[in-house]
Amino acid sequence: MRKLLISAVIAMTATSALAAGITKEDAVESRRAYYRVLGHDMATLSALAKGEIEYNADTAKTAVANMMLLGKYDTERLYPAGTSNADMPGKTRALPVIWEDMDGLHAKADATNEALVAMNEAAGEGRAALGKALGKLGGSCKGCHSDYRSKDF
Repeated sequence: MRKLLISAVIAMTATSALAAGITKEDAVESRRAYYRVLGHDMATLSALAKGEIEYNADTAKTAVANMMLLGKYDTERLYPAGTSNADMPGKTRALPVIWEDMDGLHAKADATNEALVAMNEAAGEGRAALGKALGKLGGSCKGCHSDYRSKDF
């Protein structure tokens, strides 16, 4: 897990140099890596809540801590203009509406971060508490996916 997180963070740092010549392809790759890491921790939480893996408070807390850390990342640099699925077919599922509604995207990110705070409080409280908090977190993720992400490449 740490290697995956480190790899994603390294990939994401490339976006800080967009003004210095980093390509749009690099930005999209970094954006996808960012969400892949979030998805990995979300899958861990889901498996814990569903009983697919044995509940372990430390595992739950670590997954939430990872997601909260990533939630502090300045994702705006992951979304340069010209990186929607219309601009780069087959490379991204980001819908063009993102760049028309950046305020809406930020509001949904804020809702996800609020759900992460609740998830953090529930992470060590057992499978039932984890499942309840996971429903709110999953709903916030789905809200963004429904509005801003294509189902297919």
